[in-house]
Amino acid sequence: MVQQTPDAPKKPRTSVKGPLVFALILGLVAGLVSVVVSSGGSSHQPRWDLGAAAFGIAFIVSLVVAAMLSMSYKENADHLGQGSGINLRSEDRLKKPEGTDPQPPAGHGL
Repeated sequence: MVQQTPDAPKKPRTSVKGPLVFALILGLVAGLVSVVVSSGGSSHQPRWDLGAAAFGIAFIVSLVVAAMLSMSYKENADHLGQGSGINLRSEDRLKKPEGTDPQPPAGHGL
């Protein structure tokens, strides 16, 4: 659990401000594009109803996606980066052991 003091600002992961701003911007862009495209030219009235519908759909969908992505974020455990076990660090795996013969074993040529 995240330990924070009441007066300290929240970290981006625990704050809802980031996903809300992201969803608001995408909703405004979708609404504006919908109003401009659906009007059918300058001789017709703008379709504010379609713009509002597009804004609402884009806002809700992007807010849900951003919230799901932020909830799925999880820090790796410290022991995972140490290179123990079968998945060694490539730095250790690529080191040649001392005293090895640089030529390939016999029988591998055609």
